[in-house]
Amino acid sequence: MGNRLTQIATRTGDNGTTGLGDNTRVSKNSLRVHAMGDVDELNSHIGVLLCEEMPPDVRTLLVEIQHQLFNLGGELSIPGYELLKPEAVLALDEALATYNEQLPRLQEFILPAGTRAAALAHVCRTVARRAERATVALGSEETLKETPRQYLNRLSDLMFVLARVLNRMNGGDDVYWKSERLANTAAD
Repeated sequence: MGNRLTQIATRTGDNGTTGLGDNTRVSKNSLRVHAMGDVDELNSHIGVLLCEEMPPDVRTLLVEIQHQLFNLGGELSIPGYELLKPEAVLALDEALATYNEQLPRLQEFILPAGTRAAALAHVCRTVARRAERATVALGSEETLKETPRQYLNRLSDLMFVLARVLNRMNGGDDVYWKSERLANTAAD
């Protein structure tokens, strides 16, 4: 997968370009670089989330997700290359089923709030959605495999579910949206 970095301050990007894993140079404003950056930012936010208290199984899952996101970033950095396997999407589907089963059915919308860990999971969810949009945009201009887009879509769903799990960790609950329209409908 390309050359490993041995020197960080290369100054080769001073002209507004960056090197991809296949040694080609592209604009730092290219769709590919935007997608790579959003995936990198998502991975960093998950790293911050991992600083919080959480059940060991959730921690193990998030660490595995970080590795898969690194694979995804590597795949995006080398046009035509595949590092993220379809099995990674299946693992997210399994995690979604496992954690969703533990949660009560939603009756209302919830706010991205609650415990600090849950709020950070919601930040990860929104960054995953942005990374997904950037990947979709790249895929509209260049050929991409389906797995990166599918992985980010499932991951944003999983981060929503994990936020709910983390809100309940010590007997807490979700923070529900107080909709005036819904309140008026219930009063009628």
